[in-house]
Amino acid sequence: MSKDKQKKTLSNRLIRPIRNEKWQSISIPLVSIILSFIAAAIVILLIGKNPLQAFYNLFQGAGILPKPSYAGYKSILTDFLSLLNAMTPLVFASLAVTVAFRAGLFNIGVAGQMLVSGFFATIIVGYSGLDAVIAKPLVLLIGIVAGGLMGGLVGWLKYKFNINEVVSTIMLNYIAQYVISFFIQMYYIDPVSRQSRYISEAARLTLVNVEAANLKMDIPIGFILAMITAVLIKFVMDKTVVGFEMKAVGSNRNAAKYAGINVGRNTVLAMVISGGLAGLAGVTYYLGYYSSIQPKVLSSIGFDSIAVSLLGNSHPIGVVFSSFLVSIIEQGSTYMSSQAGIRQEISSVIVGLILLFSACGGYLKYKISRLKENEAGRKESEA
Repeated sequence: MSKDKQKKTLSNRLIRPIRNEKWQSISIPLVSIILSFIAAAIVILLIGKNPLQAFYNLFQGAGILPKPSYAGYKSILTDFLSLLNAMTPLVFASLAVTVAFRAGLFNIGVAGQMLVSGFFATIIVGYSGLDAVIAKPLVLLIGIVAGGLMGGLVGWLKYKFNINEVVSTIMLNYIAQYVISFFIQMYYIDPVSRQSRYISEAARLTLVNVEAANLKMDIPIGFILAMITAVLIKFVMDKTVVGFEMKAVGSNRNAAKYAGINVGRNTVLAMVISGGLAGLAGVTYYLGYYSSIQPKVLSSIGFDSIAVSLLGNSHPIGVVFSSFLVSIIEQGSTYMSSQAGIRQEISSVIVGLILLFSACGGYLKYKISRLKENEAGRKESEA
């Protein structure tokens, strides 16, 4: 066998797992994850540390693997529940980005929509003294409405004045950040923490320090809702007229308009749904994972969700798994830093590498399709 044929055979074996279009939604993200961890391992080696030990400590810190010892009332279960608690708003935020992607829109304003929803839910319900039976559902409702209205405004500006949604969402992020910071510092500031006053336990979407089996656990109520929402979004996108029209608008606006689809309505609707999901991310973050709002700060989840959506191939179920992975990296970074002697910022490097390799997914699909075309052309010429 010649060297050229050997090289072609080897390359075909290497890319065989991602050649099948049916499995590319799974195989390409997996390849991206593997490549990002390989690149991170090289970075860790360059600073003189053992990457295998570092990754082992990372999974220990996230509650996936057991630690050598635990503090009182803590165990691998409490660490894992803390992971799910941190993961919940990320799932909602990533679904918000995914829905916008499907309609050909780029919702970079998730952080602002989260903040607005969290703020209104905090001042309306968090300080109200309502019973938990009423307060918790009301928090979710306010989150959906506030986020949906803010997202709908972006969609309307896009439809009515053709204002690019990236520009409008970035500007609204700044407006939300500083206006809400003003109100917190003027009326709702806690003089000790310099954040907004803590909300009541009845309004909080995480049950904190629940005692069971000699453990104190934080149980995220919103996690189950996040899983249900992911399945619901998949159903809407794949099985309903609304989902089909959004996908058509996202693929080609002119063709969708020619086919009789109302492009403006679907643009606004997509941003309303996206904003509503971002609102759920906001309330599960500011009234769940945390119980107060830090002035002048936008949550990094709003921007991490872009990477998570790309890694999940803009698929609702894929987003759940990619959220889980990114949450492991972020939650386990502190323990990895203390045990392996590696700076915590390495976790951000890993997430950044995942984003970089995920962004290459489209390029991989293109190269594979070209490879198949060349092979088909060569077979025809040989015949």
